[in-house]
Amino acid sequence: MTQTMVGLVKAHRRAGAVLMEVPVPECGPDEVLIRVKASSICGTDMHIYQWDDWAEQHVVTPNVFGHEFAGVVHEVGSQVSRVRVGDYVSAEGHIVCGMCKQCRSGNAHVCPHTRSFGITAPGCFADYAVTKAVNIIPNDKSLPFELACLQDPLGNAVQSVLSGDIVGKSVVVMGVGPIGLMAVQVAKAAGAGKIIAVDLNAYRLDMARKLGADATILSSPAVSAPDLIREMTGGEGAEVGLEMSGNARAINDLLEAMSPGGRVSLLGIPAHSVPIDLSRHVIFKGLQVHGITGRRMYNTWHQIKGLLDQNRIDLQPLVQHTFTLDRYEEAFDLMASGQCAKVVFTHI
Repeated sequence: MTQTMVGLVKAHRRAGAVLMEVPVPECGPDEVLIRVKASSICGTDMHIYQWDDWAEQHVVTPNVFGHEFAGVVHEVGSQVSRVRVGDYVSAEGHIVCGMCKQCRSGNAHVCPHTRSFGITAPGCFADYAVTKAVNIIPNDKSLPFELACLQDPLGNAVQSVLSGDIVGKSVVVMGVGPIGLMAVQVAKAAGAGKIIAVDLNAYRLDMARKLGADATILSSPAVSAPDLIREMTGGEGAEVGLEMSGNARAINDLLEAMSPGGRVSLLGIPAHSVPIDLSRHVIFKGLQVHGITGRRMYNTWHQIKGLLDQNRIDLQPLVQHTFTLDRYEEAFDLMASGQCAKVVFTHI
């Protein structure tokens, strides 16, 4: 008889989700079945839940979604030797081929054959989740599940901040949602100079100040963020720009606010295509523009562990709200309101 579990499913190609009974995933010979203990809502999950243009183009349905989690290994496949039942784990969300040029040259995070956990492959908003053993990340048992599940988005912040030189440089974090807030902490830990946080949400800007931002800008139609950033940087503009919002205006504001020769990391996912003035904002400024997708496999994970092990960053302030999975509507509404940092599901 097929065992079943409760899962949050993107059942239809429209806004919303359905909590329903689904089969417990089968564990293949090179896979690991995990009993999920905690999972968290990502900005990508908001795209999926609200169902925008990006989701329409990239998400497979019907599918259990969610990709940030921590749990305990319940079963291992016959070919698995380095993961054991009872291990505390999280997992890298990019399931890659391992054979293409990108995978074999240290760029597996951009493997063209990637399947994405919780997006094009079944995810973790459920009692159990299955993934490749090679994707498993061991966790120290002293790290609470509700913090361990945040390592995936923390990796996004780490990769964004550290994709170029940052020591002593002026930094703008454009959009201080959960990953932007993490980026503030990572930039501080990495020795950045002045850190400026920009958002239209006063609640999150207050959090950014508490987590290490030196200055904040409350964005509005009446405010010119580029002018204020230049003023705060002695007229030079920012040397490092971290775009975490995916908002079209924010992207253009950041590019306009950059110092010539600066570096921009783009992590936020726009819901629609974004027109930009390449000649004025990028080419003639000599900007380096880095697209950030996930984490470098697996270098970023080692950087994460080093930062957490030495208490260089503190994830606890980001977890202010926890819900059981059956309260998913409240959880997604809270995320949409912006009056929170990370929202975590605790799995019984």
